[in-house]
Amino acid sequence: MHVAILGCGYIGLELGRQLADRDHDAVGVRRSESGIDAIESAGFEAVRADITDPESLASVPDVDAIVFAASSGGRGADAAREIYVDGLETAIEHFGQREHSPDRLVYTSSTGVLGDHDGDWVDEGTPIEPTTAKTEVLAEAERIARDRPSDYGFDGTVARYAGLYGPDRYRLERYLDGPVTEGYLNMIHRDDAAGSVRYLLEDDAARGEVVQVVDDEPVEKWVFADWLADECGVPEPPKRTKDQRLEDGGDDLSAAARRRILTSKRCANDKLRALGYELEFPTYREGYRAAIDQYHTG
Repeated sequence: MHVAILGCGYIGLELGRQLADRDHDAVGVRRSESGIDAIESAGFEAVRADITDPESLASVPDVDAIVFAASSGGRGADAAREIYVDGLETAIEHFGQREHSPDRLVYTSSTGVLGDHDGDWVDEGTPIEPTTAKTEVLAEAERIARDRPSDYGFDGTVARYAGLYGPDRYRLERYLDGPVTEGYLNMIHRDDAAGSVRYLLEDDAARGEVVQVVDDEPVEKWVFADWLADECGVPEPPKRTKDQRLEDGGDDLSAAARRRILTSKRCANDKLRALGYELEFPTYREGYRAAIDQYHTG
């Protein structure tokens, strides 16, 4: 199988490594020289191209599947639209018009499109209720990823990620130092975020569907922080209720930040499990072990 990973960053690099380890042909696409160096260091083919520029994408070889894993770099809604909507449409149209078009697309999204559910469980059947301008863009991109590929004779799948963590993204200090605001954490380790997409491609699963990519155990932030403190041998961090956190932030909190504080849900992974994917890190306990060990050794 030949796969192009468009926007080959944190997840894409791991996906490329996993595909290469299983004797698939992966090509990572980035527009920066440093990004190209990272792909080559990961051990698979690199192509420098801009996903918003169809002429630039012409340098990417024909592939069996494209994985759209680009990032807007944490910037606002306008930057997100340029990448997730305009870039995605450009990529679908460009590859779809080729004589040898891909067989499928996997687009990586975020559970942020589901909005707030006051701590209730949500799954792929939960109506999308974005609460910020940026998550509205992500919701639009999901619709494009599912609907537009069929115009060119191939299928789109949405892999909807919970909060990503893993090497270089454990953020121990955030939870060890506190204060920690109440609510739920929905997480997926980098290796499983990449592994789930690799599995969907290899198993030819979930064509035209959404799959929620999250581990087995959403956890209350206070519970997680206390567990982490105990494992690291430090005092439990200070806690804040949502109301206290809003009061602490005062007028300095943006509307988007306030919505993030108030947003709470538990994301289910029943569909991912039913498809047959086996998580390497089923919960935060396994996923944070490397970070805890490193904390103790310095």
